[in-house]
Amino acid sequence: MENLLTMGPVPDVAPAAGPERRPRSVADLGMRASVLEDLALKALYQAGPMSTRELARQIRLGMDVTNELFARMRAEVLCQVTGMTGNTAQIAITSQGRARAQELLSRSQYAGAAPVPLESYVTQVRRQSVREVVVHATDVERAFSDLVVEERILRQIGTALNSGGSIFLHGPSGVGKTTIAEAIARVLALDDVWIPYAVEAGGQIIAVFDPVIHRQVEGREGDGHDERWVRCHRPSLIVGGELTIEMLDLQFNAATKFYVGPVQMKANNGVLIIDDFGRQRVRPEELLNRWVVPLDRGVDFLTLAGGNKIEIPFEMLVVFATNMEPGELVDAAFLRRMQTKVRVGYATEEQFCRIFRRVADAHGLPVEETALKEMVGVIRGTLQQELRACYPRDLINQICWTARYEDRPPKLDQDSLMAAVEAYFLTSS
Repeated sequence: MENLLTMGPVPDVAPAAGPERRPRSVADLGMRASVLEDLALKALYQAGPMSTRELARQIRLGMDVTNELFARMRAEVLCQVTGMTGNTAQIAITSQGRARAQELLSRSQYAGAAPVPLESYVTQVRRQSVREVVVHATDVERAFSDLVVEERILRQIGTALNSGGSIFLHGPSGVGKTTIAEAIARVLALDDVWIPYAVEAGGQIIAVFDPVIHRQVEGREGDGHDERWVRCHRPSLIVGGELTIEMLDLQFNAATKFYVGPVQMKANNGVLIIDDFGRQRVRPEELLNRWVVPLDRGVDFLTLAGGNKIEIPFEMLVVFATNMEPGELVDAAFLRRMQTKVRVGYATEEQFCRIFRRVADAHGLPVEETALKEMVGVIRGTLQQELRACYPRDLINQICWTARYEDRPPKLDQDSLMAAVEAYFLTSS
């Protein structure tokens, strides 16, 4: 039977107080000293001789903790003092320490920031849950201020954000579902959350912080915070057709021999967008079967080497966006778990023209209203096409590319618009 490493009772030590408080001793870190000692030794082996202050900076621990680790390693003849710079020791690894570090690196090459215990990670993620965020109409209007979206859709999105549940965006292709999903993430992005560099669970290290996904908030950490954590905006992560079932579990790198957190772990406390839902390499029912418990109960189970499982929070807003019919993708039981369903339809002529003017303004181009109206008539009448929100961007791009080729300024006149329509749309002649 598989072992389950659950959260258990949260210890009443410094990590439970939150990352705002810097640990003053190894005991405050809430994890085995040997894990930290091994990490410090690998860092010293890889970087070469350094000061204890530099070592503290590399493993993201304060001087008090680093000095305590150094004293332990020195007592075991794993490192030695080579000199002093003021009150700071210059240290180097010994031959005995080098042999030990090589052995450790053969098991795991992780030598970055010290991890936080699984229990501390769970506690902090729960504190920062998107389910606790209160969203008002002004917050939604701010995030959607540069878009043309129906009031009905904004109201449904605002309601969904306050529920903390999943959102199912559906409708034809090209109507702006992905853009709306990204704007939903902007509603929450102003909040700060703490993201750990890594988490330790069952003796294994799981890298969590990803600078591509987690945007650090500069200048708000304070001098006394726990540097194993990074203050960031609420994360936003979008995955599309590349998503596989394997990406939903811990990613073990055979070369570095440590784990990287899956997409849902990196998206915790933020927004995870499943774009083009139904077109992934994993079947929709397989994905939803994998997430039936997380979506219902807010917990997920990840598998470590040897079959051991760990329980982590599933604390994010999941946005599914699809241009396929919902009934063809999932059954009624799964649709019930998606608390809010938002249909995004074609644009009206008035909405289409507003979008076109906004895109043109972003390019610094004036619009000839007569030419715009005529273009709309051609799209709807001659070409028998519905008005999609993506058309203004695509058509103006066509005009700009043509102008660049012809080495002239772009212009939104009748000739340019008709040429763009001819190049963009499929026609029978």
